[in-house]
Amino acid sequence: MNKRAFSLIELLIVIMIVGVVYILAVSNFNRISDESSKLTLSSLKEYLRSIPHTKSVKLLCLDDCSECDVFVDNVKSRTIEDFLDESVRVYRYEFSYGAVEAEKEVYFNIDDVEEDVCFSYAVDKNGVGDQVLVEFKEKIYDFSSYFSKTAVYSSIEEAVEAREVLVREVMQ
Repeated sequence: MNKRAFSLIELLIVIMIVGVVYILAVSNFNRISDESSKLTLSSLKEYLRSIPHTKSVKLLCLDDCSECDVFVDNVKSRTIEDFLDESVRVYRYEFSYGAVEAEKEVYFNIDDVEEDVCFSYAVDKNGVGDQVLVEFKEKIYDFSSYFSKTAVYSSIEEAVEAREVLVREVMQ
């Protein structure tokens, strides 16, 4: 009778391998769950582009901006809390006037109840987003370039000057 059993070293190796796999899996789950906490205005455009969609992806913040919903192809996919607050201001750049504060939008929910839109930003199927300047916490985020990262400025005047330099370069 030859009994074959696992040695202590073999059991320890298996336990170590299972432990490493468990640690890797848990760290990936934590990274996925922390994804929304890492979302900033600087990374918003890239974040929305990274979501698979066929029509558009939109971030919609209502009332006081305490909660923002992500809509993928007009279907609510997730809610992000504490991303912005009601101090956010949105500007559109107009060649003749510079930065002009955008009018507040109105959103009708599924019950046809009118709600004020605090902030919204959308990216279409080609990855092109709204061309806006966003003022939040003493910084200006320039979403107006199509495929480059969001530029950050310290003042609205600095952002307008950068846009005017770009317009002059294009017109030459």
